[in-house]
Amino acid sequence: MNKIHFENLQETLYNETLENGLDVYILPKKGFSKTFVTFTTKYGSVDRTFIPHGKEEAVTVPDGIAHFLEHKMFEKEEGDIFQKFSVLGGSANAFTSFTRTAYLFSATDKVYDNTEVLLDFVQEPYFTEETVEKEKGIIGQEITMYDDLPDWRLYFGAIENLYHNHPVKIDIAGTIESIDKITAAHLYECYETFYHPSNMVLFVVGAVEPEEMMTFIKENQSKKTFDKPSEIVRNFPEEPNTAAIAERTLEMDVTKPKLSFGMKCTNTNISGKEMLTQELAVDLLLDILFGRSSSFFEESYEDGLIDESYSYSFSQEHGFGFAMIVSDTENPDALEAKIRKTIEDATTSWAVTEEELERVRKRKIGQFMRSLNSIEFIANQFTRYKFNEMDLFDVVPTLEKMTLTHLKDAFSTLSATEGHTVFKVIPAEQSNEAK
Repeated sequence: MNKIHFENLQETLYNETLENGLDVYILPKKGFSKTFVTFTTKYGSVDRTFIPHGKEEAVTVPDGIAHFLEHKMFEKEEGDIFQKFSVLGGSANAFTSFTRTAYLFSATDKVYDNTEVLLDFVQEPYFTEETVEKEKGIIGQEITMYDDLPDWRLYFGAIENLYHNHPVKIDIAGTIESIDKITAAHLYECYETFYHPSNMVLFVVGAVEPEEMMTFIKENQSKKTFDKPSEIVRNFPEEPNTAAIAERTLEMDVTKPKLSFGMKCTNTNISGKEMLTQELAVDLLLDILFGRSSSFFEESYEDGLIDESYSYSFSQEHGFGFAMIVSDTENPDALEAKIRKTIEDATTSWAVTEEELERVRKRKIGQFMRSLNSIEFIANQFTRYKFNEMDLFDVVPTLEKMTLTHLKDAFSTLSATEGHTVFKVIPAEQSNEAK
């Protein structure tokens, strides 16, 4: 078992790759009573076109199938898996993102028993046409519910505007029409392709003894047989750097207009340290240009263009990335103009200073260090970093080495106006026509 000590964080990470290809990471946390365990596959909503395990030709599966599969994994012939965790005092959950599907639990007692349930139910698929048909109605209701949420429509509306072809533009849950096409055969095909141990990571953090936990996991895995791993071939369409749609407006039952300003990243075929540096550089730059201590924020708040709903973010995975600025606003046109002016000024007259960089760097390091007190944060973030060949514990050293050149280079991947979009949600009475 490998042991990596991070002196600056006073953390020791234990790791071993098992014979079946499963990567296991264990991070003991002294003084914690709770343990958090995630079992994650590198398979998300964007993985819609791929070559199935054991075959030679690519297939395209119905949209929303990764999320559908996540739901179905909890239903077994003997009943609902959530009940097993409940009996053992564990709190279980799962989620599907654009690029991964994670199954997890937290517990303060019977950690080994809960871990065994987690490993066994994820590695024992059970799908029938009858249960698949039943699930379509449940997920259909979930899709309808999200379609009625203005903030969700605002978020995905901007992504849909940004992308011409990449499946990131498709809602993670799919559509009622797409999930209606899903069959048990589809689920098994996706499961057999993406749920092999060699495409998965098990991460344990909290009140554990690493050697004992690793031995327990290895014993569990040694009792199971798996096909030999094969390379997963994913196919993605070509994606231009431009936004697909410059602007759209949607009418909904809201009392105040909402605006989302999206910026498409043009440098996305990266991973590892390059990806980590770019991601952190964009985060720092957004803090400087649009953070709560920026002139943009102070002036926009004073003028009533933004309120407490205001936020900004950067999302990046291999193959796609986008920044988003979002707020409820009484004057979406004026807010859009101010955002564009801030970007234009930074483009034509780069004026970010060392003092600004140092200020946001210190704040970001402080926020990250505080986050390490949350085992939930560590567990949920570690695997995402791992799948992108990054290391969560490299965040602080990378921030410490950040320069203005890094920030300027990162800004150049977002600043082109042809890669920008606006999506607005407005009260229905404000317009006679929804675009």
